[in-house]
Amino acid sequence: MHARLISRLPRVPLLALVAVAGLSLASCGGGDDEVDLSTVFPPTPPNPTLVGQGQPIFRFETFGDETFFTDVLQLNTVVETAVTPTVALGVGLKVDAEALPPAVVQGVQNGSISLTDPQTTLALIELDAVLGLKGQVTTDANGVKHLARLGVTCAICHSTVDNSFSTPAIPAGNIGKRLDGWPNRDLNVGAIVALSPALPAAVKAVYNSWGPGLYDDRFNIVDGGTPFHGDGVNKPAVIPPAYGLLGVNKTTFTGDGNDIAYWNRYVAVTQFGGHGTFTEPRLNLNVKNGTDDLVSSKLPALQAYQLSLEPPAPPAGSFDVAAAARGQALFNGKAQCSTCHSGPRFTDANERLHPQSDSMSLDTSTPTHADRSATKQYRTTPLRGIWQHPPYFHDGSAPTLDVVVARYNDRRSLGLSAAEMADLVNYLKSI
Repeated sequence: MHARLISRLPRVPLLALVAVAGLSLASCGGGDDEVDLSTVFPPTPPNPTLVGQGQPIFRFETFGDETFFTDVLQLNTVVETAVTPTVALGVGLKVDAEALPPAVVQGVQNGSISLTDPQTTLALIELDAVLGLKGQVTTDANGVKHLARLGVTCAICHSTVDNSFSTPAIPAGNIGKRLDGWPNRDLNVGAIVALSPALPAAVKAVYNSWGPGLYDDRFNIVDGGTPFHGDGVNKPAVIPPAYGLLGVNKTTFTGDGNDIAYWNRYVAVTQFGGHGTFTEPRLNLNVKNGTDDLVSSKLPALQAYQLSLEPPAPPAGSFDVAAAARGQALFNGKAQCSTCHSGPRFTDANERLHPQSDSMSLDTSTPTHADRSATKQYRTTPLRGIWQHPPYFHDGSAPTLDVVVARYNDRRSLGLSAAEMADLVNYLKSI
């Protein structure tokens, strides 16, 4: 639609078009001849009907991946016999407080409901209260619950909870209201998968080496229902946020696909083992799981819901307003940040990708994260809501924004003083 609209405009110089819109090249694009036209013609919000359909898909749809998590990894038996709520929360799984009936809330608060009994975990799964887990729970004649089938959903990595529910037995932040799109940087995906009795010891060691908030989407490719068809390299990346992507065409770290649907299909099929097909000639991937397709029809609504997720506003009092104003001037000037983190989404991903040498991660050995991608390049990360998801860089090697700014200052020889770096950090906290 934007392309057709642009083609109808009078043929005027680009600078004039930008001036009419009240914008400057500095606020639009990364180069002298590059303008992010989404600043002139904002992206169309997703269809509300599709957004409504996409929310339950994001939260509860497994795409048939029970075939992998139950039949192959046998995680249902592990959860049924050994995963207590204490264990589940300890590996970063979160519980939606709004899904808990009043009697359960009261039982957790007064201690009458055990947090050291796997039966409680099954009851929570039965309530659809554990973010990202979807289970078929049955109850036998003796009243004992069993987990017949277990699958995972998008929400396991890309949702967390607020601080609204806590007791002395439960640390704050593990139970609360859902926050869809927020990366769960407490989640230890590797430790969860390594619970599988079906995994070889060497593979378990790789998974256990990742740690909270990190995941390697190239190490494990599930093909034909069988895992470990990946590239064999162990180099996990931080779990990214799923918010703030409206108007960002290249949504992955490396810009492999132009829309979220590309990555949703990749994850659903190759990572979850969901029923469907993913083909990527650039990586020599032609993955097929199951004989049916439980993925394709759900992608439009799933993408619409993700595009509706806005970055969270910074908490009140979390930054110095005056310092942030000075930091904004540095961001657009001396610190040179806006040459790449440009426009309203703070990224030039719609215009270009960047070579591996631009990466600020500590581990730049071969193969890099980009080496293992389809593009062999990086896209500039959108910065809105950056305050929310430390650690930073692809490898999570910067625990704070102070470390981020200091590393840029050092590697790019920016010459920022300590006071200027502090101002820039306050600006980053404000966006």
